[in-house]
Amino acid sequence: VQLQACGGGLVQPGGSLRLSCVASGSIFRVIAMGWYRQAPGKRRELVATITSSGNTNYADSMKGRFTISGDNAKNTVYLQINSLKPEDAAVYYCNGDLELRPGVTLNSWGQGTLVTVSS
Repeated sequence: VQLQACGGGLVQPGGSLRLSCVASGSIFRVIAMGWYRQAPGKRRELVATITSSGNTNYADSMKGRFTISGDNAKNTVYLQINSLKPEDAAVYYCNGDLELRPGVTLNSWGQGTLVTVSS
């Protein structure tokens, strides 16, 4: 089982990015997926999560410019980030609560994708 995140890069302040994360391998179903971020010298923090039924949860500080969405058929979660600010620069990690077979679950992390915000 592997979570592969992509979509990071260098963006100017005010720009937008769309991150993607695909869960692959022997997965019975995805229970929930989410995005976290970690800036240099700071702790990893929650950005947002989404369940397979579409229920979303955002950290209070992330409401407004961040939008999480998912595609169950593709075991994929997306994070749209608008009006990027320098303080959004971080490694963005995806996380998945996965059911490998009925009754057997796994929490897994992707490798992270780097977002740099600079003019």
